[in-house]
Amino acid sequence: MANAWVDRILENHKDARFVALVDLIPESAEKYNEKYKLGCPVFANLEEAITKTKPDIVLDITIPGAHESVASTAMKNGCDVFSEKPMSDNYEACKRLVALSDSTGKSYTIMQNRRYERGIRAYRGLVSSGTVGKLGYLGADFFIGAHFGGFRAVMDNPLVLDMAIHTFDQARFISGADPVSVYCHEFNPPGSWYKGNASAVAIYEMTGGLVFCYRGSWCAEGANTSWECAWRAQGEKGTAIWDGAKDVYAEVVDNEKQQEFIGPMRRVEPSYDWEGRLGHAGCIDDMFAAYESRTAAMTDCRDNINSMRMVFGAIESAKAGRKLYMNEL
Repeated sequence: MANAWVDRILENHKDARFVALVDLIPESAEKYNEKYKLGCPVFANLEEAITKTKPDIVLDITIPGAHESVASTAMKNGCDVFSEKPMSDNYEACKRLVALSDSTGKSYTIMQNRRYERGIRAYRGLVSSGTVGKLGYLGADFFIGAHFGGFRAVMDNPLVLDMAIHTFDQARFISGADPVSVYCHEFNPPGSWYKGNASAVAIYEMTGGLVFCYRGSWCAEGANTSWECAWRAQGEKGTAIWDGAKDVYAEVVDNEKQQEFIGPMRRVEPSYDWEGRLGHAGCIDDMFAAYESRTAAMTDCRDNINSMRMVFGAIESAKAGRKLYMNEL
């Protein structure tokens, strides 16, 4: 992920200058220094790095369990923070970080790169335009056999915490709705190479009466979906489909034809009118634009905590074995 961030910043933001690299293992940071020819000092301690180099922004590209320490140190020392997802591996930490952003006046923005793709923008357009009418159901399927190793292999909730945050944030972005309650069943199927639960099914009640259903696995060998999931949005007038890649369309009731037992449909193609950069680059562009205008980015922590509620609501529901309301968190 550090590669992804540094590559895109150096390519697209020529006015940004790296003033320090920080790593618990300084030799790792030195390798980046050499690779990207940054020519900046290397530190093993973030607070020391901030004190000596006085950056405007700290990029937090660490593992989830380190995010609270990094982001809080940065904000307390006068820096805005651009962070890799998820905000934290602990919901209380998420709340503390949002409160700290409020109290310090420093911005804290989270990477949600799935919002910055032509497919999701086209799909969201079909849904938000009213093409399929008011939504009653939104579903997302995610099935990929990902052999990461590393910290994900030993996490308790690798799928829901480290990956499903993307899908849950996509669901909010597509529908414009926020979570009200969730029933989640997490499990680790035969053949899984993860220590924790690598599969889950979750049913959410969302604002406005929408039901969102997530089905996912990170140890699914064969017939994989895209990383962006396979989506189905069912409305009162029809259904919008997105395979997570190139296929985006809707089928709506054709009222100009005679109605039958299974009603006649017409196909509606989306409008591909979003011209921003894709993925990490698009989100980083948004972060810098918000920083320069001193406004909240689309993925500001105050918005992103609603996606984190979906994550931790699912985890707590699975632990309790029951439906859980978000106000119980």
